[in-house]
Amino acid sequence: MPIKPNYQYERSQRDKLKAAKKEAKLASKSTKAKTLSPGEEETSAPTEADVSREQ
Repeated sequence: MPIKPNYQYERSQRDKLKAAKKEAKLASKSTKAKTLSPGEEETSAPTEADVSREQ
Protein backbone atom coordinates (compact mmCIF):
# COMPACT_ATOMS: atom_id res chain seq x y z
CA MET A 1 0.00 0.00 0.00
CA PRO A 2 1.53 3.38 -0.98
CA ILE A 3 2.24 6.06 1.56
CA LYS A 4 -0.28 8.90 1.71
CA PRO A 5 1.48 12.17 0.76
CA ASN A 6 1.66 14.92 3.34
CA TYR A 7 1.64 18.00 1.13
CA GLN A 8 1.76 20.52 3.95
CA TYR A 9 4.88 18.93 5.46
CA GLU A 10 6.60 18.65 2.07
CA ARG A 11 5.89 22.28 1.28
CA SER A 12 7.22 23.42 4.65
CA GLN A 13 10.42 21.45 4.00
CA ARG A 14 10.83 23.08 0.57
CA ASP A 15 10.26 26.51 2.11
CA LYS A 16 12.89 25.86 4.79
CA LEU A 17 15.43 24.81 2.17
CA LYS A 18 14.63 27.84 0.04
CA ALA A 19 15.02 30.19 3.02
CA ALA A 20 18.34 28.59 4.01
CA LYS A 21 19.65 28.87 0.47
CA LYS A 22 18.59 32.51 0.24
CA GLU A 23 20.23 33.30 3.59
CA ALA A 24 23.47 31.64 2.52
CA LYS A 25 23.47 33.59 -0.72
CA LEU A 26 22.96 36.90 1.10
CA ALA A 27 25.70 36.03 3.59
CA SER A 28 28.16 35.25 0.81
CA LYS A 29 27.28 38.49 -0.97
CA SER A 30 27.85 40.52 2.19
CA THR A 31 31.21 38.86 2.87
CA LYS A 32 32.28 39.45 -0.73
CA ALA A 33 31.31 43.11 -0.44
CA LYS A 34 33.25 43.45 2.82
CA THR A 35 36.37 41.82 1.40
CA LEU A 36 36.31 43.76 -1.86
CA SER A 37 35.81 47.24 -0.44
CA PRO A 38 38.90 47.40 1.82
CA GLY A 39 40.94 45.39 -0.65
CA GLU A 40 40.30 47.80 -3.48
CA GLU A 41 41.50 50.77 -1.45
CA GLU A 42 44.67 49.08 -0.21
CA THR A 43 45.78 47.53 -3.49
CA SER A 44 44.90 50.40 -5.82
CA ALA A 45 47.85 51.77 -7.73
CA PRO A 46 48.63 55.48 -7.38
CA THR A 47 47.17 57.61 -10.13
CA GLU A 48 49.10 60.18 -12.13
CA ALA A 49 47.59 62.96 -10.04
CA ASP A 50 48.83 61.32 -6.83
CA VAL A 51 52.33 60.86 -8.26
CA SER A 52 52.57 64.48 -9.43
CA ARG A 53 51.48 65.76 -5.97
CA GLU A 54 54.24 63.78 -4.26
CA GLN A 55 56.98 65.29 -6.42
